[in-house]
Amino acid sequence: MSTSSHSNDSSNSNVVDLFSGGTFIPEEKQRIIRISPEYDGLSMLYSNNRASPDKLYSMNILCWALRSDGDVVAMVPWLNKVVPCTALDDPCDGRWEGYYDKVSSDIFYEPPIHKVLELETAVNYFKVDDSPADQIIQEIPDTIGTHAMLNSDEQQCLLLTEVISWRLLGDGSIQAMLVDPDKVLSTPILAGDCSLYPASENAEFRYFFQHHVANQIKSADPEAIAAISHLLEPQ
Repeated sequence: MSTSSHSNDSSNSNVVDLFSGGTFIPEEKQRIIRISPEYDGLSMLYSNNRASPDKLYSMNILCWALRSDGDVVAMVPWLNKVVPCTALDDPCDGRWEGYYDKVSSDIFYEPPIHKVLELETAVNYFKVDDSPADQIIQEIPDTIGTHAMLNSDEQQCLLLTEVISWRLLGDGSIQAMLVDPDKVLSTPILAGDCSLYPASENAEFRYFFQHHVANQIKSADPEAIAAISHLLEPQ
């Protein structure tokens, strides 16, 4: 969905991305410039032919993001990074099928207008388009129970640790922030705490999981353990 305050440039509309087959969009135009947490429990619907071709699965949306080209997209932690829901297009590993409101049971395909207006208003107020690549633009709390899985090859063990917050940088990247226990000075640990560090800086980081999957892993659920073993198999 395109918002009104950022004009779309159609100069590349005839250029095709050879990898995706879709219209080529310069990376700068897809840069995320503002995010807003999803507080009302809206979720993404996706299909997975590998697991079950006749079922739809739901996954809680982490946040809504405004791109520099004016598009608003929902973001979810997927495998080892945060991705736009609409970018999931693999029938075997996950394909986006729409958004879902659990309260009303409505299925929809465009960002909610209240989120679009919120993001537009915020980015027009804060005016951060020319921020340095490593500048922290925002840091929002994790509201969906995301866990990061750390895998120590030396100790041959798995560690699940909570993601405390998500940090948006000037280059449009979104970092998951984890707790370094050796740097904790006080509790509770909130977004912006000095003990937090990006998951990407931990060499043992492997994947993200939402809380219900993390709980299955913690309880040694056989199906969850089998799925983890598959993910960790050498490619």
